[in-house]
Amino acid sequence: MAQIIEMPKLSDTMTVGTLVKWLKKEGDAVKSGDMLAEVETDKATMELESFFDGTLLKQFAPAGSQVAIGAPLCAIGKPGEKVDAPAAAPAAPAAAPAEEKPAAKAAAPAPVAAPAPASVPAPAPTPAPSVAPAPTTAAPAGRIRISPLARKLAEEKGLDYSRVTGSGPGGRIVRVDILAAAKNPPAPAPAAAKAAAPKGGADAWPWRSVFDKNPIQPESTVALSNMRAVIARRLVESKTTIPHFYLEIEVDAAPLNALRVNLNAGLTKDGVRLSVNDFILKASAAALRAVPSVNSSWDATGIKYHGAAHVSFAVAIEDGLITPVIKDTDKKTVFQISTEAKDLGKRAKEKKLAPAEFTGGTFCVSNLGMMGIERFSAIINPPNSAILAVGATVKKPVVKNDEIVIGERLALTLSCDHRVVDGALGAKFLNAIKDHLENPALLLL
Repeated sequence: MAQIIEMPKLSDTMTVGTLVKWLKKEGDAVKSGDMLAEVETDKATMELESFFDGTLLKQFAPAGSQVAIGAPLCAIGKPGEKVDAPAAAPAAPAAAPAEEKPAAKAAAPAPVAAPAPASVPAPAPTPAPSVAPAPTTAAPAGRIRISPLARKLAEEKGLDYSRVTGSGPGGRIVRVDILAAAKNPPAPAPAAAKAAAPKGGADAWPWRSVFDKNPIQPESTVALSNMRAVIARRLVESKTTIPHFYLEIEVDAAPLNALRVNLNAGLTKDGVRLSVNDFILKASAAALRAVPSVNSSWDATGIKYHGAAHVSFAVAIEDGLITPVIKDTDKKTVFQISTEAKDLGKRAKEKKLAPAEFTGGTFCVSNLGMMGIERFSAIINPPNSAILAVGATVKKPVVKNDEIVIGERLALTLSCDHRVVDGALGAKFLNAIKDHLENPALLLL
């Protein structure tokens, strides 16, 4: 009997996936472990793995379509075996840009200033066809519909995808369109249509590589990506269902900066260059051990206290953000944390994280200091009970030993879930982080 391969669910927020490309054709021999297709999610583009031997008898979803979780993708069986299309399975949400979520082999992906909550139950999808049919009309004028994979490929090849004609559903630009355009590049856009760059060229904007590779034209509408749709929904859920309150403290960052500079100047271990954020991740884990009540989550039946300190950190990626997790952060050295954070951050931006690498965090750190933001408040990333917002280190006058001197001050803001963390508890936790950062040598033990 033929085996029906369905769209798998690989994250707690996934409701649909976009079938980017079939890697096997109908009639091809398939072995267990072979990759059948590429599936795009809100956080990653992954490969769908076969767990059966046989022949790919039937494909139930065309490339470029959005498929609901549990809906049939293909059938594998004996050569010549007859297969009928299965009855309709759970439907994809009716809203146009469905959530493109992880499928089977690798995965990736959420916050920076406002991290995408990780465990709020998704609303029940509105009934619709299992596979979103390709609309017969093109996308509205000014609206560029392009899959994240196609967008990334266009960037790598230096193509202006706004001048590429899409062959996907509703005129959506997919991977094959970019590959075709690369062989026969479209004419460059008129100079007047190009977004103005600051004097010194596009590279004069230090954050352009993440946020402004493809400037949006004035008065245009760009279809929501899966990631942006999920972030929007979950942040609204977090902010409207969790009673936030905020605590702020200033840290004397001079000892930390001095130690870090000395280590990076010649005492680095295995060539690892430490960042301020590496110490903050370690200090947060140490504080979770010192004040374990903050290492908790609200649950309808009670408060869940976590045994492990898994600290996540926000990474800005194109069209959204994600929170990779460093497991058992308290048990790792600052050097190990630094190495792991760099690797996770790099693969997060490439959308190559596995689901286990961005889920399960018990506390989150969002750092905008490297972007010049002195202080801010972050939105809690459920099911965590708190999130730490880290600003830039600022030199300013401070009073020390009854004298005014130039100090290096670092602002930390803790957002707390008041159902779990009260003011005194949050203050105790924030002071524990401060104590560790102002005595950074303790973080090297």
